[in-house]
Amino acid sequence: MSQAACFHCTEPVAETAKFPVNYREQTHPCCCAGCQAIAQTIIDSGLGRYYDDRTDAATQANPLPAEVLEQIRLYDDEAMQRNFVDQSGEASREAHLLLEGITCAACIWLNEQHIGRLQGVQLVSINYTTHRARIRWNPAQIKLSEILEAIAAIGYRATPYDHARAEAAWQKRHKQAQFRLWTAGLSMMQVMMFAVPVYLAEPGDIAPQWLLMMNWASMLLTLPVVLYSSWPFYQSAWRDLKARRAGMDLPVTVGVLAAFIASLPPLLSGRGEVYFDSVTMFVFLLLGGRYLEMRARQRAGAATERLVKLIPAFTHRLSETADGQRLEEYPVSQLRPGDRVVCRPGEIIPADGVIIEGQTEVNEALLTGESTPICKAVDDEVTGGASNLLSPITIRVSEVGDHTRLAAIVRLLDRAMQHKPRLAQLADRISGWFVLILLLVAAATWWFWHLHDPIHALPITVAVLVISCPCALSLATPAALVAATGHLATHGILSHRPDSLEDTAQITDIVFDKTGTLTLGQPALQEQIMLHGSPHHARELAAALEATSSHPLAKALQQEGCTPAQDITYLPGGGLTGLIDGEPYWIGHPDFIRANCPAPEPAPLPYGGTGTVVVLASATHWLALFILQDQLRENAAAAISRLQQLGLNVHLLSGDNRQTVEHVAGLLGISKHRAAASPEQKLDYVQKLQQSGRRVLMLGDGVNDAPVLAAAEVSMAMGSGVDISHAAGDMVLLNNQLTGVVTLLALARKTRSIIRQNLAWALLYNAAAIPLAACGYVTPWIASAGMAASSLLVVMNALRLTRARTGMQK
Repeated sequence: MSQAACFHCTEPVAETAKFPVNYREQTHPCCCAGCQAIAQTIIDSGLGRYYDDRTDAATQANPLPAEVLEQIRLYDDEAMQRNFVDQSGEASREAHLLLEGITCAACIWLNEQHIGRLQGVQLVSINYTTHRARIRWNPAQIKLSEILEAIAAIGYRATPYDHARAEAAWQKRHKQAQFRLWTAGLSMMQVMMFAVPVYLAEPGDIAPQWLLMMNWASMLLTLPVVLYSSWPFYQSAWRDLKARRAGMDLPVTVGVLAAFIASLPPLLSGRGEVYFDSVTMFVFLLLGGRYLEMRARQRAGAATERLVKLIPAFTHRLSETADGQRLEEYPVSQLRPGDRVVCRPGEIIPADGVIIEGQTEVNEALLTGESTPICKAVDDEVTGGASNLLSPITIRVSEVGDHTRLAAIVRLLDRAMQHKPRLAQLADRISGWFVLILLLVAAATWWFWHLHDPIHALPITVAVLVISCPCALSLATPAALVAATGHLATHGILSHRPDSLEDTAQITDIVFDKTGTLTLGQPALQEQIMLHGSPHHARELAAALEATSSHPLAKALQQEGCTPAQDITYLPGGGLTGLIDGEPYWIGHPDFIRANCPAPEPAPLPYGGTGTVVVLASATHWLALFILQDQLRENAAAAISRLQQLGLNVHLLSGDNRQTVEHVAGLLGISKHRAAASPEQKLDYVQKLQQSGRRVLMLGDGVNDAPVLAAAEVSMAMGSGVDISHAAGDMVLLNNQLTGVVTLLALARKTRSIIRQNLAWALLYNAAAIPLAACGYVTPWIASAGMAASSLLVVMNALRLTRARTGMQK
């Protein structure tokens, strides 16, 4: 009498075990109380469909120990959540968790349904490839520990996402793929040793008993390939069939099983041909192609991994002791805001913070794409993940964990990588129909050859099933977009959605905001015009008066080491007054000086340009005019010139006055510009361009330009001063280098070209290969090599985007 299997985990049930569960008016046995509790929870939640859809057995349930439950409840601690929970919203929290115990698509469905039904859970999204769950919840309605316990109640474990753990999971899948490939390769070589003599020998040269022995040996050597190496194809095909769709692995499964099963009657009877060599070679070549494809795709999407690996595991923390300060090795994951850390030359800065001692140069190339070292001194902010180049610095930590700039970049890039673009969705739909048509063509091929040449019907049909490559069609777009998105990240450009690359390739007009986009948004001293006294003395007076002001214009006149003026009074009208060496002075807008200073105005003022005029005056004279102007960004002129050479129309929209806008437009060679434009007028300007058939890319600071950014086909927000996770644009220009826009345009066009090449190749290959196979000109092993090569060619072509030249290179 066979032993019953557990309804939940399928392990044998002991005769003494009495843990029944009722499902669909039938009683099923469970092996333990844990499996019984989990199964009953799933059924009572209305999720019993899980047991119909799963392709693998669930793991055996073990009750959570008390210490594990206690550990789960520790995750409710606000301080601990800072390391892995996004707490930026008042009514929501968001965390990335790694799920353990996932074995098939039904597990994903079960967890999404079960977690999503918990009161207070707002969003659940689980990535089948990485087993990473993104969960958003309302902390006023449910605690994180309650979510984790609910996941444990159905037999799974959830832990905060840890890169090391995810890397270990990927390595496990990688080793499995390698072992399946090696198994198929070794079996293929052994089977071919028996098959080649049969192909080369003349009829009758090999005695029947030896021929039968070689066929049986080939069958036994093929069994590991059919039962183990081919298992991923069966799983994928079965999942697709249960979802009532035709997936790309369905013809592969049909081809493998048909060739193997059809070889069994000739093997048993001793008459007819066997195709074990074709089965092993087909599986080996297909697994080899997919293994190389997996490595290539992992390389194409490696941008996120490089960023994640930037943060070191340990750092040097300064702590206070009775004997003074002590430097200790300290885990980066346990750092808190306010901690002080020492970063030595050659080390990676462990967290966002402010330098409180020392000066150095840092390299932020992997963060912003800008390879030029940046000077940093006391009170300057530094970003976690940047490399310290010159000398030791002491940093006061301001942000840690998921709140750092690097973490925000990783989240944005990860979201973009997981997004499925429109073209990829279309290709998936086409490939589904393609597989159905292929199966019909294969059936028709078998029927035709069965009538005209029965002995060749099976190998020709298998060749038709094998040579087709819907994989290449489905990979054509996503492989290119993933490679391009990762390459853009190395140039300091992050995309919220890969769809924007498709749209960017069709852009005809680029509209720039001025302040904070083409210019730095930081006025600087352009010219000093003397009216009375010495230039050096006037400059020192202005610096002393403005020393304590936080106004942007005042910062342009401030100097280090300057002694502030006394009795400073800020007056309405755009200026201030103060005492220096007991004498009163005034500084501000000309109208302010006229209204508040007794000194007579020189007539006329010797300036009529576009800059902002600041007047310095004493009680008796107007002393000097300081001309302040916003500074153009570095390489702005070169970027605008290159964009125009690419055939794009460049526009300048600004809320500034006409003289200032015309001055900037003249410096940059922009003929289409508009001044004194309100947000509504900017929106109207862009919409009129669109109505005339133009496709617009808008660049702004991501704050004041939100309406027009949303209206443009593609929008890009500057990274300076803006939290990139809340940027209004489709993309974020992290390093604020306008040459990145040229790079984006060039790479978008290159990406479109690569996608078209991939799609054309996939369609032409299938259009040529399938008829050749149906006519009997292609053997199964050649068909399998062609299929593997076709998919690999598409991925390798997409990888050219990771080495694409930047748009500033002609």
